Amino acid sequence: MQNNTFSLALLLLVLFVSCDKESNLFDDYLVARPIKMNLSEFKSSVAVSSPVPITNAGKIYAYEEYVFVNDKHKGIHVIDNTDPASPQKIAFINIPGNVDIAIKNSYLYADSKKDLVVLDISDINNIKSVNRLENVLFDFVFFPTADFYEYDGIDYETELVLGWEVTTERRLVSEYESRWGGGVLFVENDGAVNAPAPTNSGQGGSLARFKIVDDYLYAVDSHNINVFNIQDLDSPQSLPSVYAGFDIETIFNKDEHLFLGSMQGMYIYDISDPAAPNFVSEFQHGTACDPVVVDENYAYVTLRGGSLCGATESGLFIVDISTISNPTLATSYAMDNPYGLGIKDEKLFICDGDAGLKVYDKTDINDLKKIDHFQNINTFDVIPLQEHLLMIGDGVLYQYNYESDGIELISAMSLD
Repeated sequence: MQNNTFSLALLLLVLFVSCDKESNLFDDYLVARPIKMNLSEFKSSVAVSSPVPITNAGKIYAYEEYVFVNDKHKGIHVIDNTDPASPQKIAFINIPGNVDIAIKNSYLYADSKKDLVVLDISDINNIKSVNRLENVLFDFVFFPTADFYEYDGIDYETELVLGWEVTTERRLVSEYESRWGGGVLFVENDGAVNAPAPTNSGQGGSLARFKIVDDYLYAVDSHNINVFNIQDLDSPQSLPSVYAGFDIETIFNKDEHLFLGSMQGMYIYDISDPAAPNFVSEFQHGTACDPVVVDENYAYVTLRGGSLCGATESGLFIVDISTISNPTLATSYAMDNPYGLGIKDEKLFICDGDAGLKVYDKTDINDLKKIDHFQNINTFDVIPLQEHLLMIGDGVLYQYNYESDGIELISAMSLD
């Protein structure tokens, strides 16, 4: 009996050591796989359907009584916002590869990978696709935060990558550590490799890459300002692009200047000749993800550190642009993990990620006063409209009324 007990204990010990050793060999990692689409289907894929649940909420855009919400790399959700207290989803525009839009005189311009798509939305219940300019945009690939990127046999002659699906999987620790001592791994399978908008145009948030100024559409990619003459609204003319640097992320317009946010800094371009933006100056801030908004004398730049953004710290930089040829840092404030921001009169709105929506009085930039803080919500970007504020975060569209000493929630609409 004692021998049997000893044998059982020994077996359990061996199994425990074996399992413990096994558990040390593996760990959980984020694995990204490409979302692919056949090229022939892609060219004819723009279509309008009844509302569908949102998968991955991106940027927002406001035009007249409507709000348009991007579903990253999939298309656009159309929301009737006639009553901000009770917005209604009315349609979904399927546009594979889409991340940005802009609207003028009821013509909607949207990116679809390298193509620029034009839709007539004058009858919101009968949206029509009217044009497609092929290969006029740079196909900038956004890599998600992941430990492994798996390419499972992409045929680049007949397929394209619309985006990425990220899942958590158990992988060998040795496989992870053997590549560059950790970090991003590329694993191959099968050997395959906020200023007020013009009355006839809509308004995007601070994270926008599209901007309409009069008869021109400016669309930034990671390196260039792509310029389109849209005087003939249904037949845009693609003009020579302007090289603007590296890691361009956002675009904002104030009077005759474009302000570009990049991972390296803020770049300012003169558009007095709208067909040929001309470099004026830049403000370098190191390496971080950043959007920018501008008032009369200052540019407000949020810097987000961590992840692919490079910097370790996050904050708000306020840059003096009173001398446009020589922007200089006026002051800065620490933030948690900021994304988009907006300004309305004396109010400054900052989407500080999981830290919530923060509202400041910017009358004295050297002494910002927090006048409101909506906590316990995820925040991404804002659009300060004339009458109220739009904000999106984590698949929810929030709307707020402006108050003299803060703002008040009107509605919170889940986009699921």
